[in-house]
Amino acid sequence: MATQIKGPALFLAQFAGDKAPFNTLEGITKWAAGLGYKGVQIPTFVGHLFDLDKAASSDTYCDEVKGICADAGVEITELSTHLQGQLVAVNPAYDSAFDAFAPKEVHGNPKARTEWAIDQMKKAAVASRKLGLKHTVSFTGSLAFPFLYPWPQRPAGLIEEAFAELGRRWTPILNHYKDNGQDIGFEIHPGEDVFDGATFEMFVDACGGHEAAMINYDPSHFVLQQLDYLAFIDIYHDRINAFHVKDAEFNPTGRQGVYSGYQNWTNRAGRFRSLGDGQVDFGGIFSKLTQYGYDSWAVLEWECCIKSPEQGAAEGAPFIAKHLIEVTGKAFDDFAGAERDEAQIKGMLGL
Repeated sequence: MATQIKGPALFLAQFAGDKAPFNTLEGITKWAAGLGYKGVQIPTFVGHLFDLDKAASSDTYCDEVKGICADAGVEITELSTHLQGQLVAVNPAYDSAFDAFAPKEVHGNPKARTEWAIDQMKKAAVASRKLGLKHTVSFTGSLAFPFLYPWPQRPAGLIEEAFAELGRRWTPILNHYKDNGQDIGFEIHPGEDVFDGATFEMFVDACGGHEAAMINYDPSHFVLQQLDYLAFIDIYHDRINAFHVKDAEFNPTGRQGVYSGYQNWTNRAGRFRSLGDGQVDFGGIFSKLTQYGYDSWAVLEWECCIKSPEQGAAEGAPFIAKHLIEVTGKAFDDFAGAERDEAQIKGMLGL
């Protein structure tokens, strides 16, 4: 019997490099397939793996990309536009740092950088359609995150205006995605204005309840915030269109908690781990997602401050595979049942 959730799949961003097999799409997909992965999530911001401009304009190029993946034995799960989405909205405090995500010709020019990012997002919708996909994954960017903790007291209307502006920027993009039969799974992530359920609701409201605004579910970010990641699925399952399988742990001490004292990743109370090395209840997650009918991909995103990416990737495929659930077609107590008997039913109810 087939599983409902598809997988295992691998997000290629953290593995791309300048040496074989990680420097070409052909090489990295064959490597992933050799580890047991059946799908790959392609970062559109890694030029030596994928040319987004060409994909948006050329059916032939998209056919070539699909052919490379098929020859390797993997499917494309989604296109990722995390870095471009980040640049749709940037608070001035982050201008210098986030210029690194954009071409040099727009550095130092926030307006031009935003326009470039919006154009990239729209091209990704077209490319995803040409590749025969339905879902993409991204970030919302951030205008308000520097004001996360309300000290000094935030001016009245600051957060409302930030989300209103996010709505103004993202609604036309989301309309474009809908027109192309696509949606965007936003990764709920600290550093973005959309970092938990409450902020996701604010964002969707600002975008007029847009049906193309979805969620790339990643429990690791919720562990670090101490948010109930299983209850999150209960609340938002109808908006989850993608799933990053990433582990994390939170070990508060007498010296640090959620904010982790500006320490490096290894020394933080909250830190990302390779699959199985952290605290995430993946049995519960796969059960709930299956229960609610999630039928897209389970994609490993490797981020670990201790274990090597090669070991994390090798261990990740069998870890995901063993969590995939073959959906039952029968009730466990069917053996004790009988054919429907209307007379019996009425008699038992005194009717």
